[in-house]
Amino acid sequence: MEEKRISHYSSFQKILLVGEGDFSFSLCLARAFGTATNMVATSLDSRGSLMVNYARALENLNALEVLGCTVVNEVDAHKMAEHPLLKHQKFDRIIYNFPHAGFLGREDNVFQIELHKNLVRGFLQNAKRILTIFGEIHITHKTKHPYSLWDIKMLASGENLKFVGEEEFDKDLYPGYDNKRGDGSRCDHSFIVGECSTFMFSRSFLY
Repeated sequence: MEEKRISHYSSFQKILLVGEGDFSFSLCLARAFGTATNMVATSLDSRGSLMVNYARALENLNALEVLGCTVVNEVDAHKMAEHPLLKHQKFDRIIYNFPHAGFLGREDNVFQIELHKNLVRGFLQNAKRILTIFGEIHITHKTKHPYSLWDIKMLASGENLKFVGEEEFDKDLYPGYDNKRGDGSRCDHSFIVGECSTFMFSRSFLY
């Protein structure tokens, strides 16, 4: 079987996607590979909520499932390592694009920032448990103030994860990907990506 690639990702990798909105990122990868049998795509929303919140969710999910993707709803990033469908699997790439704890205050509010940091910390604690030995965790995140205050690299270091790289995120590399706000009455609206990077971490062999 021929390997197919898109940006950092390969059809030969077992890929877990966390916190998907309308599943357009997952579908972008699947279409690039020509298959999604190597992918598990998850969201916090129930399937019913997805239908209500995102205009194209059903279309995207149907396309993913035709391509062989395993779609799992109601997956909490803080508990995913114990999920019955995930806890016995290991992944080469675990991807979380634009993690966000919800709009409970201004983005520069200290309390809001701590909520975001706790979300990312809990995700990392779980992701490292279901990562292959040479696998990587990828978090795509805005890098300008106040988002820089989340200090993604420090959070990963605190979980004994090794920083292996940071690359500028170019949305144009992912045709069809429509990033979503994911919370509130405007959850199906996109947002300006601006300056952001994909941060990459691996297991530390001290862990």
